[in-house]
Amino acid sequence: MKARSPVGANSFARRAPVRMFRYLSAPLLAVALTASAHAQAAPDPAGFAPCVAGLKAAAVARGVSPEGYERLTASLAPDMKVLDLLDYQPEFRTPIWDYLAGLVDDERVADGQAMLAQWGDTLVAVAARFHVDPATVVAVWGVESNFGRNFGSRPLLTSLSTLSCYGRRQAYFRGEFYDALKIVDSGDVSVDQLTGSWAGAFGHTQFMPSTFLRLAVDFDGDGRRDLVGSIPDALASTANFLKKAGWREDEVWGYEVRLPAGFDANGAGRRNKQPLAAWSARGLTRIDGTPLDGTGNAGLLLPAGPKGPAFLVFRNFDAIYGYNAAESYALAIAHLSDRLRGGGSFITPWPTDDAGLSRAERRELQTLLAARGHAIGAVDGMLGDASRAAIRSEQQRLGQPVDGRGGQKLLSALRREGGAGLPLQQDGLDAPAQGR
Repeated sequence: MKARSPVGANSFARRAPVRMFRYLSAPLLAVALTASAHAQAAPDPAGFAPCVAGLKAAAVARGVSPEGYERLTASLAPDMKVLDLLDYQPEFRTPIWDYLAGLVDDERVADGQAMLAQWGDTLVAVAARFHVDPATVVAVWGVESNFGRNFGSRPLLTSLSTLSCYGRRQAYFRGEFYDALKIVDSGDVSVDQLTGSWAGAFGHTQFMPSTFLRLAVDFDGDGRRDLVGSIPDALASTANFLKKAGWREDEVWGYEVRLPAGFDANGAGRRNKQPLAAWSARGLTRIDGTPLDGTGNAGLLLPAGPKGPAFLVFRNFDAIYGYNAAESYALAIAHLSDRLRGGGSFITPWPTDDAGLSRAERRELQTLLAARGHAIGAVDGMLGDASRAAIRSEQQRLGQPVDGRGGQKLLSALRREGGAGLPLQQDGLDAPAQGR
């Protein structure tokens, strides 16, 4: 089953490419992915150089100079690790309450409000030109790169050339490879600055190369479109993307609503937009109980089903979705933008008895795990392989479901114990971590 072509700034880097895998349990998912991998011939690194050489003519036809192609590809070597990342997409594999807990927390809200103040004049000028409000632009910045702190460390030309020669979607990645070469060849961004995600997104607001060439803006007037070294260029380019995606400055993205008891969720969905009067006739109200007002069409978004938070979403939500085609991502941007304007958390709780952790809580969890002797690597709030192994060990000890997920139940249990315990001497957990 093929995924649709990416439409947004960095959509392929985050979207689930094999939709059927989304509905498998974790053990069955692992079996399915393993079987899929074995069904394909192992890639041969020896074929990389001939492949790259064979791409020159197409790159030149796309506008890369012959000299630039030779110079920029002469020392490239494949990075086979990026092939393992093609089938991992956190928006589709992570419970929505975990996903949002880490992306929209008090820490990011405070940082975002500081950015709104620091870059206020620039954001006002951006809004005047592109008619996208500052909070939304800053929310994209915060989610995409944590306000410039996390660009991604993979050299784009290495990743994109590897994906152009191996794995799925080679035709798509070849286009991005040629466009990345054009960006460097034209002098907008230097090759040493062109680092980012495994799939090719880069800069403060993580544009794919093709999106950069279409929509990046030189807002600081230095003659270059630089999403890496120029925050004004990055903010303006993001606003330009949203404007071209259909953003309307006189509309909200949406808002939380209350469903009536026994609500029939038939007809829900972002795409199935209906007049507000139709939703009102089905018993929907604002979350505070006041009637729906105004005109326009909205879709009913139920990210965790009818028992969780519900939202009516308008065209602006679709514009955010176009940036990265995942509804959980768009909801994170939308919610963060509301928080930056002074709004609060969602009123309806998520349908779980074990809520997600903020980044500060994840760091606390890692600290407590380390205090019990688990080798989890750096305490950075990223619950990677070593942290999940430690979590599984503690869940087993505490009699909790052993799923490797860090939630409020485990954090509360370890808080009560204070992290006390003898260093572990089992399952290799006291060995140096190979990843977090």
